[in-house]
Amino acid sequence: MFGREPSKTKELEKELTPEAVEELAIANFIIEKYHSKPGSLIPVLEEIQEKIGYLPKHIQQAVAKGLGLPLSEVYGVVTFYSFFTMMPRGKHTIKCCLGTACYVRGGSGVLKQVEGILDIHAGETTEDRSFSLETVRCLGACGLAPVMVVDEDTHRQMKPSKASKILTQYE
Repeated sequence: MFGREPSKTKELEKELTPEAVEELAIANFIIEKYHSKPGSLIPVLEEIQEKIGYLPKHIQQAVAKGLGLPLSEVYGVVTFYSFFTMMPRGKHTIKCCLGTACYVRGGSGVLKQVEGILDIHAGETTEDRSFSLETVRCLGACGLAPVMVVDEDTHRQMKPSKASKILTQYE
């Protein structure tokens, strides 16, 4: 009646895929480094996301438990800061600018072409996790409009017809 209950982590691991169990091990290692340091939530989340690529629910639960915080606080930080993501990201991130200059010069056509090539919509990642597609409101390169950025490479004066050739460079 008063015996030890199985730990929540062990119960959670039973419900997870092998990949998720591996992610949890990575997260727990990072959490252990920071668990006694006040104000470590953001550094922990940053390091975990750097290692596994995103912050799914099971990772957020582990962070909350490991740092002694409410899950709502962890979730609030993850959803507040745009650099955190709860969805798996692709190996390459494509950003299509839809700011005024880029939009007027055909940025939406470039976006539609990229969506068609990759068979995803903005905000999604390809099934093989090769590409994530995002839209942004301004990349600060209005004189080069329309602009598409792949990882750290800026592609200027984009036309829908150029998108396919550019994307093949990253396959």
